[in-house]
Amino acid sequence: MFFLTPGTSPADTSTTHAVGVFFRRARATLGGLWRWAIGPTGRRSTLNRGRTALVALALTSAAAQAQLTIEIIGGGQSQLPVTVLPFAGEERFQHRVSEIISADLVRSGLFKLGALGDARPFPVEPAEVKFGYWKEKGDQTLVIGKVSPRPDGKLEVRFRMFDVAKQAQLAGYSYAVTVPQLRATAHKIADLIYEKLTGEPGVFGTRIAYVAKTPERYELHVADADGFNSQFILAHREPIMSPVWSPDGAQIAYVSFERRKSIVFVHNLKDGSRKVLANFEGSNSAPAWYPDGRRLAISLSRDGTAQIYMVSVDGSGLQRMTFSTAIDTEPNFSPDGKWLLFTSDRGGSPQIYRMPAGGGEAERMTFEGSYNTTARYSPDGKSFVFVQRNAGRFNVAAQDLATRQILTLTDSPLDESPTFAPNGKMILYSSVIKNRGTLAAVSSDGRIKQRITAQAPDVREPAWGPLQGNRQ
Repeated sequence: MFFLTPGTSPADTSTTHAVGVFFRRARATLGGLWRWAIGPTGRRSTLNRGRTALVALALTSAAAQAQLTIEIIGGGQSQLPVTVLPFAGEERFQHRVSEIISADLVRSGLFKLGALGDARPFPVEPAEVKFGYWKEKGDQTLVIGKVSPRPDGKLEVRFRMFDVAKQAQLAGYSYAVTVPQLRATAHKIADLIYEKLTGEPGVFGTRIAYVAKTPERYELHVADADGFNSQFILAHREPIMSPVWSPDGAQIAYVSFERRKSIVFVHNLKDGSRKVLANFEGSNSAPAWYPDGRRLAISLSRDGTAQIYMVSVDGSGLQRMTFSTAIDTEPNFSPDGKWLLFTSDRGGSPQIYRMPAGGGEAERMTFEGSYNTTARYSPDGKSFVFVQRNAGRFNVAAQDLATRQILTLTDSPLDESPTFAPNGKMILYSSVIKNRGTLAAVSSDGRIKQRITAQAPDVREPAWGPLQGNRQ
């Protein structure tokens, strides 16, 4: 990739009900099994215990089919108008770059797409842009581009975005890619447009993980943020739950019951290999990565009641962090690594607590309501989301750390497993409707809502991956 300046030409650069009733809808000591094993009535359902053959798959290339369909059901009050013109040459390929960029921007709820107009041919180079025409149409931002073959067999994808009123180029890049990389390149361009217009990094190029349950098995999936390129990396007749991404996005820690007990694994997404992180007597659950990517916090009942421990990614150096007689579980670190949020019933009911990540006294953080669990820090460390029970409903709420003000973000009967997008603007979560798990998303201010339809009959335990390392 290289930057395109106006008037220049591109050049080559190349988890047993041990928790108790109060955690009936939280991860608790089984890292989420309770939610899947107990129905809304509180009666136990029969866990599928068929053959125990494990299917562990490395990530392989797959058709870019949308296993998740994302629909906007609420948008921002003011939307920025953007016109993305068809890219010259893109019609020869299955994945049209301009269409993917447009879909990304619309899905965010922050942008309104402008009409293409009737002027033909569409401009490809800056000199071909008739700013007066696009200004009369009311356009503010215009995006043009081209996809063309290179002598080395790759494709060159060029794009430029303009401020129509100022008749000025805002950004311009060129990428040398292969055909299978077209969709990822389109996401990268959409991220750049988003960041240029909002001042925040885009997350269209990120990935999400989730657990899909079919009548035959549980599957751990990884997909692009728009639901395409869904690939499952693990499948088993026994439950899989609590997936969490490493800070660099190269690994996922999760809880599996494939050996008829909860075990925490770390899975390498590049080569498909995995290793046992925690397989102690009792429950092993609720993994959470420390920001350095070299350690994790986990909840273990090896010494009796579930408590929080730290462990190195290779399974060594186990260190106990909490020393209460209550159940301490669901750890989550602040982005700067200084604080640890967790769920505990030490006050008589499940609430969110905070303690120094290096150990120390715990401070209670939630006081509204008798049930607050599953806290997750926002990427800027200024707030956290959690699951709160209100009038018998379980909803996702956000609490500002400075003011302690709480904003309820969802309104379904049973919402679970909130996970922040890496830019902090959206929260992905699961919602249980008629005993079936589905995914949804809501903006951090509650204004933008997304409904996500999956091909699998039951989808839960979402986890949003980090920003990609090289954004440009």
